[in-house]
Amino acid sequence: MKQDAHELTPREIVQELDKYIIGQDRAKRSVAIALRNRWRRQQVKGHLKEEILPNNIILIGPTGVGKTEISRRLAKLARAPFIKVEATKFTEVGYVGRDVESIIRDLVDIAMNMVRDEKKKAVEPRAREQAIERLLDILIPAPSYPSRPGFTPEEGEPDESPESKHQRTREKFRQKLLNGELDDRVVEIDMPSETMPMMQIFSPVGIEEMGINIQELFGNLMPKKIKKRKVKVPEALAILTQQEAQKLIDMEEVIREAIQRVENSGIVFLDEIDKIAGSGSKHGPDVSREGVQRDLLPVVEGTTVVTKYGMVRTDHILFIASGAFHISKPSDLIPELQGRFPIRVELDSLTTEDFVRILTEPENALTKQYKALLATEGVELEFTEDAIQAIAETASFVNSKAENIGARRLHTIMTTLLEDFLFDAPDLKGQKIVITGEFVRERLKDILEDEDLRKFIL
Repeated sequence: MKQDAHELTPREIVQELDKYIIGQDRAKRSVAIALRNRWRRQQVKGHLKEEILPNNIILIGPTGVGKTEISRRLAKLARAPFIKVEATKFTEVGYVGRDVESIIRDLVDIAMNMVRDEKKKAVEPRAREQAIERLLDILIPAPSYPSRPGFTPEEGEPDESPESKHQRTREKFRQKLLNGELDDRVVEIDMPSETMPMMQIFSPVGIEEMGINIQELFGNLMPKKIKKRKVKVPEALAILTQQEAQKLIDMEEVIREAIQRVENSGIVFLDEIDKIAGSGSKHGPDVSREGVQRDLLPVVEGTTVVTKYGMVRTDHILFIASGAFHISKPSDLIPELQGRFPIRVELDSLTTEDFVRILTEPENALTKQYKALLATEGVELEFTEDAIQAIAETASFVNSKAENIGARRLHTIMTTLLEDFLFDAPDLKGQKIVITGEFVRERLKDILEDEDLRKFIL
């Protein structure tokens, strides 16, 4: 894998997604092209760069087929600010609920945390050095008396001034500190205290989400209180390192970089967009749904959103929407919003063969997860090929007879199947458990035959 994830080719992006997501090749290709196009846009020179807009995508398919996972893995791959929101959380302006611009404000907060963490890592060695010096100041306070001019030692007294003696002691303590010999010692450090209790402001929609509160408005006008706290040396060093790192970070640079990342590489995943697709009714809930769509339109189309860190343009943010579209269809969205999602990809329902692969191939496969969990108790867990096939067939059968929840059905089946072993694991230390196809069928037989049990348990 290349050093910079932004330089991954579409083929390489798909290969990375293949490690976690089985099938859905068309969806992977679409998002890989969308991600690569962002890199391509950055290479374009001149005014045309601003004119190249992202091709937003709608992923269509039942729950549990990988829509969210594709977007989540894509964001990790791109190291881009990413936020997943449910479209149903938002309401038309004027109604009680969140306004759509809060999506961008939340995305900026995520980007701020990303950049701040990166900057902290960059300055950590220097911050640690400064924290060690502060800790040594606490452990070995400097002598309070000044050296006398023309100091001459008495006969038999070592020819050493108080300052050099203090420095020598300090170096000894530095070595002890680095070797962990002082880890049990308790020291008293200064911690900034809240100047006043947090107060919530009740105001028009959006203001509280911008993070404006009494403390931010008046915090700089009031003297900062310092409280003393007694902690052990390792914790003190960690706290002081954090404090020193905070001083070394240029927050204006962090804000600039975070906003730049949001504007050029931010990804918004709008889940359940089908739930706000009205069916054309002019009264009732459909009115509010259409209102949400109209509020979403300028954000998707390109507007400027006010955040507590400054103005943020949404023109080049990539929007990936998803929905099952069982009842509604993409054409039920208002025409203007449909036009802002030019790429539509239908995801396939999962087959028994897909379930077999999902259980074994991905790096985070369920069988691997349960093996790792039970290994912590000293229990070895093994699944035969026949068992994997039986679990996959059960998932397909239950999905066909009940609500189709895709790969999520595997979680339910695996938990039901392994419940007794998970409960008794502390008493099974040193044992090996082999899950066979016969065991799977026997364990789930009664539940599968009883329709009521099947509905509620699997």
